[in-house]
Amino acid sequence: MNGQDVAERSVRNPDSKLLGWGEMKAECQRLRETNQTVVFTNGTFDILHAGHTTYLDQARRLGDVLIVGLNSDSSIRSIKGKNRPIINEVQRCRMLAALECVDYVVLFDEDEPRDLISALLPDVLVKAEDWSHYVSGRDVVEANGGQVVWAPLVKGLSTSGIIKKILAVFREDKG
Repeated sequence: MNGQDVAERSVRNPDSKLLGWGEMKAECQRLRETNQTVVFTNGTFDILHAGHTTYLDQARRLGDVLIVGLNSDSSIRSIKGKNRPIINEVQRCRMLAALECVDYVVLFDEDEPRDLISALLPDVLVKAEDWSHYVSGRDVVEANGGQVVWAPLVKGLSTSGIIKKILAVFREDKG
């Protein structure tokens, strides 16, 4: 990546990092033609915290471009129940796109990102080490010569833990 690319990326509007599937697929093809390593990860990223940002920074260092597949609100409700997400998909997209380490964000409605991964064909697929038992799209990435990398977790940080702490604090305030 040349200096001009970095300068353009650092000043562009976070909304320009939000792409649909077709746009993202075309961008991945362009990136491959310029021999850039495309890294992909996915998640809900509800209540963004330091564990998320550490994970995303680690993922970004594995290549030239980091794409984050973001579960839509309906996808999260399907996986985590009717009370989630806490932060809606528009706001979660904007928060992720505002991070320097994130180059692109693309929403997906499915419970798993396998179809999105099949469309994008990243060189590197990153998942947190707690998902080492199952990685959606792993077969697709490896069949295309890519690799799967497990990133270590930041101990003691999770969205569920943050929600529990908030509820406990507000229960104490009422008592």
